[in-house]
Amino acid sequence: MNLRHLTIAVACTMVLGGCATKDYVNEQVAGVNKRMDGQQAETHEKFSQTTSFYQGLENRVNSQQTALDGTSRTAQEALARADAAGKLAAGKFLYAVSLSSQVANFRPDASDLSAEMKKALDDFAAQIKAANRNVFIEIQGHTDSIGTPEANLALGQARAEAVRRYLAMNSGIALHRMNVISYGESAPVADNRYRPGRAQNRRVTLVVLE
Repeated sequence: MNLRHLTIAVACTMVLGGCATKDYVNEQVAGVNKRMDGQQAETHEKFSQTTSFYQGLENRVNSQQTALDGTSRTAQEALARADAAGKLAAGKFLYAVSLSSQVANFRPDASDLSAEMKKALDDFAAQIKAANRNVFIEIQGHTDSIGTPEANLALGQARAEAVRRYLAMNSGIALHRMNVISYGESAPVADNRYRPGRAQNRRVTLVVLE
């Protein structure tokens, strides 16, 4: 092999080697990019899951706070009404029990008491009797927002009346110790845009005063 041929061979070897090295580097870079893309996607997914979790937690806390605020407001109003009517001796709020559709199974347009609701009312009456205190009970009827405000006001009244009638006839609680009022759709404790929220809003609240 003469010098010219040797030079050409060396040059070709360098070119081929350079091409191989470049391809190798490109493959490594592509692999690193692919791994980085995968890690970024995984990180984004975990971040999205974490964000969704905390948003759900915040929504539940807000819903619970709304329910507590609603109970506090209606209890204060019940106390004021009973006091104004001269039905209280001490003028004291004891506690409130809210029976939503999760217990009462109220259908959207009905006031019938389910077996579960009657059982809950029996337990409530037993607690009242066991305490052996002179109490006044305000029974508050609530609805979801389906229908007109006027119809919901009447429906809330019918639910409260059904509870009052059951407690009087089946548990022996004197009628003069119970009063009913309807809030209709005006005091929701959950979002009426969704079915679970509407189920929570179809409820009867029993406010116990001394």
